[in-house]
Amino acid sequence: MGWEGTWKQAPQTKIDTISERRDVEESTRLSALTSATAGRTEGATLPSAPADAKTVALLYKRHAPDSPHLLGLLERELREAGYRVFIDRHLAAGVEWARELKRQVSEAYAVVPLLSPESIWSEMVEEEIRTAHEARQERGAFPRILPVRVRYGGPLPDPLNDMLGSLQYVEWSGPADDLTLVEELLRGLEEATSTPERVVLEPVGGAVPPDSPFYVVRPTDTQFHQALERRDSLVLVKGARQMGKTSLLTRGIRKAKELGFRCLRTDFQKLTSGDLATEDRFFSALAEMLADQLDLDDPQDSWHARRSGGSNFERFMRRQVLTESSPHCLWALDEVDKLFACPFGTDVFALFRSWHNDRAYEPEGPWGRLTMGIAYATEAHLFITDINQSPFNVGTRLTLADFTVDEVAELNRRYGGPLPDASSVARFHKMVGGQPYLTRRGLDHLAQNPGSLREIESLADRDEGLFGDHLRRLLVMLSQDTHTLEAVTGILRGDGRLSAAAFYQLRSGGLLSGSSEHDFRMRCELYDRYLRRHLPH
Repeated sequence: MGWEGTWKQAPQTKIDTISERRDVEESTRLSALTSATAGRTEGATLPSAPADAKTVALLYKRHAPDSPHLLGLLERELREAGYRVFIDRHLAAGVEWARELKRQVSEAYAVVPLLSPESIWSEMVEEEIRTAHEARQERGAFPRILPVRVRYGGPLPDPLNDMLGSLQYVEWSGPADDLTLVEELLRGLEEATSTPERVVLEPVGGAVPPDSPFYVVRPTDTQFHQALERRDSLVLVKGARQMGKTSLLTRGIRKAKELGFRCLRTDFQKLTSGDLATEDRFFSALAEMLADQLDLDDPQDSWHARRSGGSNFERFMRRQVLTESSPHCLWALDEVDKLFACPFGTDVFALFRSWHNDRAYEPEGPWGRLTMGIAYATEAHLFITDINQSPFNVGTRLTLADFTVDEVAELNRRYGGPLPDASSVARFHKMVGGQPYLTRRGLDHLAQNPGSLREIESLADRDEGLFGDHLRRLLVMLSQDTHTLEAVTGILRGDGRLSAAAFYQLRSGGLLSGSSEHDFRMRCELYDRYLRRHLPH
């Protein structure tokens, strides 16, 4: 049985060679393989593969009865076929071993887990397969996972079944299956080499699903997950519009669930003008949204008119959400910028800050069971001047950056390589500045409409071009504020002066990059060209 879908026939020369061995030399070869495997020591090495060979990692349980025979067989045959083989038996255990093992598995072209009655219960094998599975989700099509069932045809335990249950596999019941195993494995590897997997595109815009092959894992993902593992009180995610804040929160929620957290999510864009009319109405609406997610009784049943909205909400959180028996909770709050313009916004953030402070005094209390992940774009210090009332200057602070050239190159690979070389990737990155939405929009278009980058560049800054809708929205945003518009026209004229307020507003809106009003630049070449075409300067 083949792996992961229908394969085309592998190159005929490879199959013919193996077929000839089967017809002419089968008995002699099997005997030689058995002898070679039996005589090989743990520390023995085979001739090195070519420098540009693809790596195949063999995953197995040490001391399992059939492991020595299969490892010897596959190591020899794969090397002879031109692949580099990684087996962790050549490494000494230790911290560096663990790091190298994870790197080799994550970066491999393919992994071959040997699933025997012994290995399917091995925690080490499970962890190695999980590493390959997560790397495949992040990298897209690779590493290929090609399972081999070793004298075992039963169900897999839950952790392995979740990762491998949908994959096809090859069965090996004894040395008589050696040649079949080698044929099938080489066929699978050759198919992956000669026939790229079809790229299934997805709509561009909005949050990227956590399992999407087009989600690019950035350092902020790792930092967010580490904060969750530490159970930090506050994790602040700042980034301009369309930078991936919601996508990061979504992946954080998935990570938190893996850690056993209870997860809540509040999108402040869903709050109506009525919800934001008064502080009491706001907290009441917030409690109702959380109660719906947790299937709790109507919080209004315990809402008392003599208490403030904040007091009622805090009481609701302590008594119904963060009870002593409840697991640790991640509360993801998205688009909290909407509160900055509210007259009671400072009071809301002051309440969140007080929970952070109370946690330090009573870590075993209810607030010790809460992590708040807060995503926002606007500079909070422009609205909350009292640092003692702000949650935005404590906790773990993360800032989402634009894609680097290397990240754009990786995303280009996942789209099937519509940008043919490193030079094209660099030109494309310079044009869109690594802005996540523009990057995906451009690569998606090229993947669906094969053509040259030059064709996109020629119309990129035009209203009728690929990015026209995005650029017109940018122009409308600028036209609504006279001071901001004047600031941008000054930049286009070469005036290096910019007020702090204008800089932060333009950076939050995604137009500028830089660290301060003294160090700024237009975010990308595309914005500069478009605005010069439409604004007087």
